Amino acid sequence: MLLALFDNSHETLLFALFGVVIVLFLIIDLGVFNKKAHIISTKSALYQSIFWVIISVSFGYLIYLYDGGATKSLTFFSAYLTEYALSVDNIFVILLILRYFRVEEQYYHNILFWGILGALVFRAIFIFVGAYLIGQFYWILYIFGVFLVYSGIKIFFEGDADDIDPGKNPVLKFARKYLRITKGDFGGRFILKRNGRLMFTPLFLVILLIETTDLIFAVDSIPAAFAITQSEFIIYTSNIFAVLGLRAKFFLLAGIIDRFYLLQKGLSFILIFIGAKMLLEIINVHVPITVSFTVIIVTLTASVIMSLLIPKAETVK
Repeated sequence: MLLALFDNSHETLLFALFGVVIVLFLIIDLGVFNKKAHIISTKSALYQSIFWVIISVSFGYLIYLYDGGATKSLTFFSAYLTEYALSVDNIFVILLILRYFRVEEQYYHNILFWGILGALVFRAIFIFVGAYLIGQFYWILYIFGVFLVYSGIKIFFEGDADDIDPGKNPVLKFARKYLRITKGDFGGRFILKRNGRLMFTPLFLVILLIETTDLIFAVDSIPAAFAITQSEFIIYTSNIFAVLGLRAKFFLLAGIIDRFYLLQKGLSFILIFIGAKMLLEIINVHVPITVSFTVIIVTLTASVIMSLLIPKAETVK
């Protein structure tokens, strides 16, 4: 069913390869390397981050060789970089949730694994439903464009992630009201039976909040991907490769993420640019993918470098 949405046999074969790689490494990850709960070291996180970047770049190179050449490959990398950068904000919020629930570090990996597994499913639904709607009503793309410009402006002026209070999340309030929640984590378990009754641990609530957070961030990132390309194949593969790299990036950046304080401003500029790019097509002005890719990578690089070179001003409270 899904394969019928792809443009050609090369694309179908690449998507099949993508599926095999994702499933294989998820099985190896949870079934071999991380069978027991343990703290992920910075060194291990660095190796994992490099690994997923290499896998993603290799996939983009395969697209270049077998499915559309430089233009389609640059489109993939533009969507990938955009999602990869937007996931930094996700890291801020995930870290806040884990600290709010005082989760032991040894359980971080398992929580993020299942959180990302859910993201694979929910983002697929978002993307393919979005593609269907755009196929029926093309003007939805222009709504995406307006939304991205609005989101970019909002992100530019909004406060830090520390201002977010997970305890006020309506999903969390609903779960606490209607689910039987234990007080302990029971060795990292999410669900258990006690006296014949199904019980949920606080770690289940953590996963629930992380999944909700990912859906909220997908509202920004997926329209941004559609503004770059309408290829479901490019959008989904680039999105998932970026999401899979998120977990390793979390362990790598969790302790130093506050240093990249200007990255949020860079992300807001990228969203505004992508949204404006989409809206310009109303008057038949097309921005080449080479320009889009250059703007995205220059903005991200400049944001990171300026964050490191310019000390963050201390806020007075």
